[in-house]
Amino acid sequence: MTETAPSYALTRPAYVGQSHLIVTDLTLVSGFYQNMLGLKVIEKTASGEVLGVAGQPLLTLTTDRAAKRAPQTAAGLFHTAFLMPNRVELARWLRHAAHNGVALEGASDHIVSEAIYLSDPEGNGIEIYADRPHEQWKFHSDGTVEMATLRLDLQKLYESAPQDRWDGMAEGSAIGHIHLQVGDVAEANAFYRDVLGMNVMAARYPGATFLATGGYHHHLGANTWNSRGAGIRSKDMTGLSDYTLRFNDQDALDKAVAALDMHEIKTEKRDGGISLRDPWGIGLNLIA
Repeated sequence: MTETAPSYALTRPAYVGQSHLIVTDLTLVSGFYQNMLGLKVIEKTASGEVLGVAGQPLLTLTTDRAAKRAPQTAAGLFHTAFLMPNRVELARWLRHAAHNGVALEGASDHIVSEAIYLSDPEGNGIEIYADRPHEQWKFHSDGTVEMATLRLDLQKLYESAPQDRWDGMAEGSAIGHIHLQVGDVAEANAFYRDVLGMNVMAARYPGATFLATGGYHHHLGANTWNSRGAGIRSKDMTGLSDYTLRFNDQDALDKAVAALDMHEIKTEKRDGGISLRDPWGIGLNLIA
């Protein structure tokens, strides 16, 4: 097997490393991510499992019997977006999904990427996507990127898949971005852009903002489509507990930490990084 270079999304100053979900039925949800998405169990803990690809942890599932199903209007996860290393792997996954009765909820050509949408058994949103080469992306004069939501021809994508045996999510797959439900887009920009130093890459979708580092189309999406006006998440909800931003650039991390201190946002040191909560109580870990 030839070693693939890391996806463009992961070579930027910061990128999403992992996602952590609270679930009520660990066996059911973990089985879905293993059998339908092709993640492998890397570690079992007293309260859950860590799943990933080729030994690289991507998704932590923690079970909490006291947790109540998060309402659709709550702040939290819109979807975790798994980035395939190339279009062939996206087609290969689609072929697997079609042959195993995975219920798809949508498919879009976003110009910069091709994306397929679904949910896990507890309603946590998932995107499986592949980027088009970033050299082909078109940028506006203000630095934002041209994105759209066009119909994706699933039949054509399916027909392009190799006919070989699918052996799980391919090495080099990663979390390309995380998309949140928030209470207010301006407040999301004030936190993720003005404090953490991300750039707004697309602001033409009503009720949503897309932010990134280093000119990626988005490492983070935030919308109010179901959650306008949502307040801080209750701690006993299922869904997104926290996620990790990994920094390739120590200066970018130092600037983010300094900005958090300046805005008197509470942080704590944990596992060699900084942990905090965003304005809606969603946990965020910053790690170099």
